[in-house]
Amino acid sequence: MAPGATAASGATETSPGEAPPASALLVIDMQNTLVAIAHRASATVAAVAGLQARARAAGAPVVFAQQQDEELEPGTVPELAPAAGEPVVPKAAPDSFLGTELDAVLRARGVTEVVVTGFATEICVESTARQALSRGYDVVLVADGHTTSVRPAASGRYAAPAASVAHHNEIYRNLRFPGRRVRVLPAAEVDFGRGTPS
Repeated sequence: MAPGATAASGATETSPGEAPPASALLVIDMQNTLVAIAHRASATVAAVAGLQARARAAGAPVVFAQQQDEELEPGTVPELAPAAGEPVVPKAAPDSFLGTELDAVLRARGVTEVVVTGFATEICVESTARQALSRGYDVVLVADGHTTSVRPAASGRYAAPAASVAHHNEIYRNLRFPGRRVRVLPAAEVDFGRGTPS
């Protein structure tokens, strides 16, 4: 469906009697150096932290993708630190699947739907979400669980952060992929395919 077309937030709903998706929470680049320059940093971290707690309680995998760059301080922000045994996938490109073990990690855990969160909306979040669809996964883009960098409002080079986040949420509300389910949900409505959130 083209941008601007009217559609509900769920591209394809689960049919009656169909098993819910096996969801994993993917946390992209929520690293110390990047969160320090993020728009709505505290609110985004809080949203992702809540998702982590609910995913763990539901037995859903929590997977981290982290950019490997000499300019970046290693490690996830403390509020979102991986629990023991949770996979951390190093990456060198915006697409978290490219040249990494992410696809293998997800498939080994039986994942069919990726709940996408992280930094930055227009780069690593968008590239990874689109590639997840191309690799056969359903996608939930968490509307309040991804963010981008703060930048001067009058710079003219990029959209303002809030506008960029809203733009990508709207694109994914109207995005259609054959055989895939694409949804944009606030963090409070994500259920990880294992019942309603507590």
